[in-house]
Amino acid sequence: MTKTFSLYLAAFLFALTLLSGVSLATETVAFADSTTAAPQIRDTRLFNSERTNTLIVVTLFFGSVLYYIRRTRQGKSLFVRRIAGLAAADEAIGRATEMGRPVLYIPGIMDIDNIQTIASMVILTDISRRTSTLDVPLIVPLNQPFLVPLAEESVKEGALRAGRPDSFNADNIRYLSSEQFAFTAGVAGIMNREKPAANFFLGAFFAESLIISEVGFASGAIQIAGTANVHQLPFFVAACDYTLIGEEFYAASAYLGKDPQLLGTLKGADLVKVVLMVLILVGSFLAWAGYTGIVKFFGVGG
Repeated sequence: MTKTFSLYLAAFLFALTLLSGVSLATETVAFADSTTAAPQIRDTRLFNSERTNTLIVVTLFFGSVLYYIRRTRQGKSLFVRRIAGLAAADEAIGRATEMGRPVLYIPGIMDIDNIQTIASMVILTDISRRTSTLDVPLIVPLNQPFLVPLAEESVKEGALRAGRPDSFNADNIRYLSSEQFAFTAGVAGIMNREKPAANFFLGAFFAESLIISEVGFASGAIQIAGTANVHQLPFFVAACDYTLIGEEFYAASAYLGKDPQLLGTLKGADLVKVVLMVLILVGSFLAWAGYTGIVKFFGVGG
């Protein structure tokens, strides 16, 4: 049994323990005489049947994730639908090669504790591999100082995967400022001075998204953006050539990296979503027909 599988199994068993309803809490029984101290009665039930529905869903999720991770490690391919924005990455980097210009990659403005930043670092490694293969400079402006060593390692790993460790240039990993619009001004300056032919905006963005995407559009670069911050998506859609919307951004790390754990988690989550959607449709139809068993089982509507 591999170490990763053991970790998943331990997490699964921990979730089962939480969902089984083993309770160490106590219940108080009130008496008519309020001055009498109420005795403490311990709930000794081993299994809380009221949470069976949650147990089933969590079991299905963990089981499907472990199943797909195992299939991927056995060398079996898993279908992941084509994401247009990521499929265009080679085109954008190829254009930078032809024009002799660099590629700009911005992993958002949040720190490493943000899940979007973590996903962006995985994508950065793959973009670095592609740029290193074609010997294209990769510039990574950063808004957080703690991201500097992580970004350096991601870019260096991509260069190693391409067999071109000499292509790594630490000077291109640039910490600009932790102030939002000072960082934005710094990025705009890089775009105007160095004229990157391809811009990647992948991570958590806020009000600066419109400024940097407009400056990039004016410079004539191919722009690929992606964020889970839905309030910034309209700006990227308007100013960028390709935009990863919502979950497409998180799927990108699995789509590009082909890591068994990422692919297994992605496919497992998709399977659970399909099952839940089918249950919602079937439950709605049965409830309309007068049978409310599924609705009551999942605790919908109290």
